[in-house]
Amino acid sequence: MARALAEAGVDAIYSYAGRTESPVPQPLPVRVGGFGGVEGLAAHLTDESITHVIDATHPFAAQMSRNAVEACAATGIPMIALEREPWAAVKGDRWTHVPDLPGAVAALGEAPRRVFLAIGRQNLNAFDNAPQHHYLLRLVDPPTEPLALPRAEAVIARGPFTVEGDLALLQAQRIEVIVAKNAGGVGAEAKLVAARELGLPVILIDRPLVPKRQVARSVEAVMAWLNG
Repeated sequence: MARALAEAGVDAIYSYAGRTESPVPQPLPVRVGGFGGVEGLAAHLTDESITHVIDATHPFAAQMSRNAVEACAATGIPMIALEREPWAAVKGDRWTHVPDLPGAVAALGEAPRRVFLAIGRQNLNAFDNAPQHHYLLRLVDPPTEPLALPRAEAVIARGPFTVEGDLALLQAQRIEVIVAKNAGGVGAEAKLVAARELGLPVILIDRPLVPKRQVARSVEAVMAWLNG
């Protein structure tokens, strides 16, 4: 999205939450950090004379999306969400859908398992109640302190990932089940394809609800909206 805006010469700014230590360089001016809730975001949009908002946050960054909807409604600024289609099961998939993180913990069961916990680093404490499992984490940044889970190890890698690489990882780590968020897109889909090839079960966490808003499924659709 940032590349398309830059190539079109659109005066735009890219806003990061600041949770990744070394974010990917962008072809637009970058702002890092929060806004201070709905009121702070609304004030920022007004102060910076923003005319359009593109919500391209992660599908699980629901609070930011809620704030954007409310701030744009309060200021009268048009907004569109660039949102990837959620993943859908195909033949051979062994998926269990759960509504949230506690549901994923419960779905793991009581017996110890080797788990590929592919949910990032923000919500690991949800699994404190299931310390009997061995967890493999894949993180963008190296952890700055010991992992809270007693039986956990991390691999440091940044997507997009390949099916071949994820097949090798799952086999080398003797993974028995994958826990993932239904983020959609192709960058992190490789683990699901690898699980299908290996016949592994996947516990897939459904996306959180966000307020009704206009949604585009492609960069091209967002650009058409901007130029409309």
